[in-house]
Amino acid sequence: MTENEGMAATTDRLTGEQLERGARTIALPGIGVVGQTRLRSARVLVIGAGGLGSPVLQYLAAAGVGTIGIVDFDVVDLSNLQRQVIHAGSAVGEPKTLSAARSIAALDPSVATVQHDITLTAANALQLFADYDLIVDGSDNFATRYLANDAAALLHKPYVWGSVLRFDGQVTVFWEGAPDGRSIDYRDLHPTPPDPTGVLSCSEAGVLGSVCGTIGSMMATEAIKLATGVGEPLLGRVQILDALAGSWSEIALRRSPTRVPVSELVDYEEFCGVPVFDPRLEVDEIPTGWRLVDVREPYERERGHLDGDESVPLGVLLASPGDLAGPVVLYCASGARSNRAAQALRAVGIEAVSLRGGLSAR
Repeated sequence: MTENEGMAATTDRLTGEQLERGARTIALPGIGVVGQTRLRSARVLVIGAGGLGSPVLQYLAAAGVGTIGIVDFDVVDLSNLQRQVIHAGSAVGEPKTLSAARSIAALDPSVATVQHDITLTAANALQLFADYDLIVDGSDNFATRYLANDAAALLHKPYVWGSVLRFDGQVTVFWEGAPDGRSIDYRDLHPTPPDPTGVLSCSEAGVLGSVCGTIGSMMATEAIKLATGVGEPLLGRVQILDALAGSWSEIALRRSPTRVPVSELVDYEEFCGVPVFDPRLEVDEIPTGWRLVDVREPYERERGHLDGDESVPLGVLLASPGDLAGPVVLYCASGARSNRAAQALRAVGIEAVSLRGGLSAR
């Protein structure tokens, strides 16, 4: 793409305050008032207001992006504050969308925020994405990444992606149907999802908060480049950070000749490794005499839980799966954690199933 091939049309005039706020960006070669106006006209959807979403949201708002959508179904937890810097300690227990929107308003009240306090699903992704020019994905699980990629690909929306774990991070841009003829998506990087039993979450593996800041800042930079049309986006290139070594590396990414274009959205939990023999129940199908166990964290239960259940957080269950007597029905927010818990229990001989869609589907 050439300089100033921005996505958004230059339609809105900048106020005097907006010109002053954006003065250092306007001074940059290739951006100027036209680029700043494109930022003000842009509509960017950020998936996740967590470790990656926090710096993305902060820098997009500071840059003057006119409309920012925030997708997150979670609430702020004390353990989040180590890396999710958009949230204050006083926001613990609040929806992350609300906390993030408040922080953005404090930074620049002229930035419009749209709070999507929902779980992103195959049923709502296309309608949600259609309202935005650009998708930035700060999610922390493979099912959501494949879903976001596929929805963006179907709509031909540019899709900025990042990932962090422990001391490492990655960032790139995917864009099915890019104007320059390149069509690269997440499936070119990860043709098939990994075995879910071998994937560690940040809570299990740990993550250095400043690495989230570094990768999130890069993601915001790519979004700004795409919105203004300046520079060369990371389309076809994956930047990889090794924070312990203090080094960056880059790998080239090309469209796989065997990749079939996305034609529809699917069941992404099942696609990402839920065994076909795994009976995921609807809530009204729970067998008589089975225990009902919530594997979410205790603070999540404050927003609601199912009658007659027990609370056994996923980390506790995975540490000693043999301690939980079956048969048992497990549930969480969306079904991802409960599917993993069910697999762990079955591996030690305990009869276990998961509620389809989790509590968010009720």
